[in-house]
Amino acid sequence: MSILQVQNVYKTFTTESHEVPVLQDVNLSIEAESKCSILGPSGSGKTTLLGLCAGLDRSTSGSIYLNDHALHESSEDELAQIRNLEVGFVFQNFQLIPSLSALENVLVPLELRGESSKQARAKELLSRVGLGDRFDHFPVQLSGGEQQRVALARAFIHQPSILFADEPTGNLDGDTSGLVEELLFDLNKEAGTTLVLVTHNLDLARKTDHIYRIHQGAVEVLEKL
Repeated sequence: MSILQVQNVYKTFTTESHEVPVLQDVNLSIEAESKCSILGPSGSGKTTLLGLCAGLDRSTSGSIYLNDHALHESSEDELAQIRNLEVGFVFQNFQLIPSLSALENVLVPLELRGESSKQARAKELLSRVGLGDRFDHFPVQLSGGEQQRVALARAFIHQPSILFADEPTGNLDGDTSGLVEELLFDLNKEAGTTLVLVTHNLDLARKTDHIYRIHQGAVEVLEKL
């Protein structure tokens, strides 16, 4: 069963002098509970595509359906609700809130739902990613790898149906990157979540079920690397 359908999507950015086409007639169908990776050079539109699929941005034209929600027809309020119900997102630069502790950062998606009584679940996830002794630490007190592990716990706290990860190990060293990759796949398997990740790391891409490449604004399926 398809959880994400991208149909004839175009995305163009407009500057003062001209229009810049980024995505051109993108078509993509992703099955529920599958693991997919998207490859492509810098500037090819990988992050743009991820943002469109997560409801963080709007396409210039075309249709995007996420778990039967028509993102292209949804209002900003409806998109926010869809993201809170369906989507987890892991950013390359972590995107933690500096003024909140690790535990409070993990609880943010639940706070947005009005569910503030699940500290036990947040503590369980932080312990699961090896941060059981870091509940009260602020992002500035954590290493890059620790911050990304907090971000992973936050991404899974509300049990999303799909998780988007944008270069989740791009800012980490080799050893830390390997640990975060292992945690990402382990948590994803346990939760039964669909995973869509953008990466330059071919070894990471090979661990997914399906590999796509953005080439000249369109998406191609790669059989093998």
